[in-house]
Amino acid sequence: MAATNLTTKTFALPWLARALDWLSGSGIDRIAGGLAHALLLPLLGIGIFLLLWSAGAAQVQTSLGQLPGPAQVWEQGQRLWAEHRAERGREAAFSERLDERYEKAVAAGRSAEDLAKIRARRYTGNPTFVDQIWTSLITVATGFLLASIIAIPIGIVCGMNAAFYAAMNPLIQIFKPVSPLAWLPLVTLIVSALYVTDDPLVSKSFLTSAITVTLCCLWPTIINTTVGVATVDKDLMNVSRVLRLGWFKQTVKIILPSAMPMIFTGMRLSLGIGWMVLIAAEMLAQNPGLGKFVWDEFQNGSSNSLARIMVAVLVIGFIGFLLDRGMLMLQRRFSWDKDAILR
Repeated sequence: MAATNLTTKTFALPWLARALDWLSGSGIDRIAGGLAHALLLPLLGIGIFLLLWSAGAAQVQTSLGQLPGPAQVWEQGQRLWAEHRAERGREAAFSERLDERYEKAVAAGRSAEDLAKIRARRYTGNPTFVDQIWTSLITVATGFLLASIIAIPIGIVCGMNAAFYAAMNPLIQIFKPVSPLAWLPLVTLIVSALYVTDDPLVSKSFLTSAITVTLCCLWPTIINTTVGVATVDKDLMNVSRVLRLGWFKQTVKIILPSAMPMIFTGMRLSLGIGWMVLIAAEMLAQNPGLGKFVWDEFQNGSSNSLARIMVAVLVIGFIGFLLDRGMLMLQRRFSWDKDAILR
């Protein structure tokens, strides 16, 4: 009788039955399997890569010496960070001296013009590796946002209007495969001709790189947005007609939510292309950023240059990975497609 009551109570408490099932081992097995898939296997892959890299680097001799292995690259990464900290320390000391000089000028009753000249002085130290990372990130973000602002509306109209798509499609197919290295000289000349001012808001090099990124980011977003809008469920469109929704409400309430997964797919592709394009543009045009850092180290030719270039390569790849993960997180946040998997 007692056993019957215990069984009845167990089945009456589903949570208790699940807890007993977990303790029996199936739950632990699932957690262990998930841990192995999410952590152990990636660590294993990275470990094998490091071993192969270390063994292979010892066999390669270049004009600058032996190809650096993981230990040498890690050492140079630490040195680059130390150089950044030292540069920031010098900048802070410069600011303190400037403040002291300004206070002395105020106490001496100097004119407002002299005081303004003191305040206008800026630290002119060389940009560090970390500074150039931020420069590249700001540039690619600017170019990507400009491309998205232009491409998404064009893609929506192309998907909704077959005549407009027929007119745009030849231009898309012609300009889509154009290399960024072909765009860069044209953009440089046009910016130099049109952006003429004594007090520029942004530098010409920044503007050139951002516009080049924009031109190369347009096409994946336009194409995927067009496909997403054109393949909206016909039943949903019929419902919007029955409800007599205007074109604006139809776009906002029906088309955009349905096409959002494809729009984000295009934006992810555009951001990845933009990041690659930016590094090449900075390297070719010698604009500030990670690309210029790589080229400067290559031209420097010191014994540490190879290791520093490899630090930059790893940082570029890691940042590209983070940018892609960030776009996936935004897709999960704003898209109805909540099953988007972070892979």
